[in-house]
Amino acid sequence: MSIAVIQMVSQDDIAANLRQARHLLEQAAANGARLAVLPENFSALGRRDAAELGRLEARGEGPVLPWLKGTARDLTLWIVAGTLPLPADDQPDGKPRACSLLIDEHGERVARYDKLHLFDVDVSDSRGRYRESDDYGQGEQVVVADTPVGRLGLTVCYDLRFPELYGALREAGAELISAPSAFTRVTGAAHWDVLIRARAIETQCYLLAAAQGGIHPGGRETYGHSSIIDPWGRKLAEQADGEAALLAVRDTAEQTAIRERMPVLRHKRFFAAAQPRQPDVETL
Repeated sequence: MSIAVIQMVSQDDIAANLRQARHLLEQAAANGARLAVLPENFSALGRRDAAELGRLEARGEGPVLPWLKGTARDLTLWIVAGTLPLPADDQPDGKPRACSLLIDEHGERVARYDKLHLFDVDVSDSRGRYRESDDYGQGEQVVVADTPVGRLGLTVCYDLRFPELYGALREAGAELISAPSAFTRVTGAAHWDVLIRARAIETQCYLLAAAQGGIHPGGRETYGHSSIIDPWGRKLAEQADGEAALLAVRDTAEQTAIRERMPVLRHKRFFAAAQPRQPDVETL
């Protein structure tokens, strides 16, 4: 059961990005992948018209959703579509969400995850200030879904800093977790490797970290280092920067053995504390 992560250096030209994504997905499929994860903002990075792009896609007038469905069918491949701007299903004219779609091999949408944690931070890079909430609304649900390679939990980028989300995915039955990302060069160098390995180790899941890795419009620089991490925290594949299709095989017997030898879910204890309302869990 082969799994793949795709690393890109997306620009603001949607058509060119889709051509490059198709090329990389073809490589993954040709090498036996059943499921591939695209990076965050795979179809466009650096544009400021997310709301308009989202409305076009929601009305069926955009290029990305038809491309996704056709590519999945052509390649007989399940695709985690990184992120693209889409308004909530029940608010087609509302603010877009940073939406990660799971598309099956027939081109059908199986699951939708809207990014829960928005990147509103100050970073010591050339840009300095990031306010994702200026363009996007927050998601509200934790999402897991069945795929041919196992039960998949969906997350995005900044979510990696919130272990409670990953614990909820494990409790909902996740065996693999996707994390399409566009970490900045500064934050990636400091924390990326630690975070993706920690999230894999604590959940005993395969972590599929598909990243952007290079220079984008406006001088934005992303860290790259897309990786596939196994449930013991070992790095099965990695790409420092540039574009690549990385593959690994999920070893279900070994994953089961790790969870049996160290049954952390059974040992988990809960402590009373004042907590904000938790997102709903959607299982598919």
